[in-house]
Amino acid sequence: METHKIELAKGKILEFELIRKNVKNINLTIRPDFSITVSAMPNIPLEVIYQYLTNRSNWISQRIGRFTNTKTENLIEHDFVTGESFKFLGKQYRLDVYLTTSTERVLLSEGFIKLYVRNKNKKTTKARLLDEWYREQAKIAFLESLERMYKIIENQVPSIPLLDFKVMKKRWGSCLRTKNTILLNLELIKAPMYCIDYVVLHELIHFVHKNHDSKFYELLTVLMPDWKLRKEILDQEIVLYV
Repeated sequence: METHKIELAKGKILEFELIRKNVKNINLTIRPDFSITVSAMPNIPLEVIYQYLTNRSNWISQRIGRFTNTKTENLIEHDFVTGESFKFLGKQYRLDVYLTTSTERVLLSEGFIKLYVRNKNKKTTKARLLDEWYREQAKIAFLESLERMYKIIENQVPSIPLLDFKVMKKRWGSCLRTKNTILLNLELIKAPMYCIDYVVLHELIHFVHKNHDSKFYELLTVLMPDWKLRKEILDQEIVLYV
């Protein structure tokens, strides 16, 4: 891996990592932490890569701008009071907090996330209740996705894997082949269902192809031709590294 710098329009300096490997095209990846990676065949001259980046400078700036805006939203510390916004399955929901003398709970109703608590001032309780609710919803949604995605690959994966999830900073999911388990990022519950399906299928394919080689992406493209679009939407919906 090599690190390079190139000057774009208006004197902007772009730093990127260059990976030489057997790929059909020059591939550009911008991560939510603003790091940039370019992969290209060993025989492609640096001048060609520089020109490629220059031609895409506007797109690069727009993409970094999107990540900046999303990251700003994600860094907002919630107080868990009425009027705050929370994401769930790709949609924004307003939080409504109610006092109750019965069971403290969270309900999704009429476009609102309704939080019933005995004490509106106990932030830790409200945070715990919402976290527990997200986990309950994740267990349902992730399992539905796994069962649906497994049907399109069951001829190549002998048995449906187990499912687990937790909060992860740098991964959407992980394939634990030795444990026959797919581990998903809890943050996925905030993304649209079709993005969750992409991550689940991605991890299922790892039971067939361990590495991200050409065969892996060929199978992914056959089973989910629009996976790149889903991944792009996912990266815009939820930012990791925060």
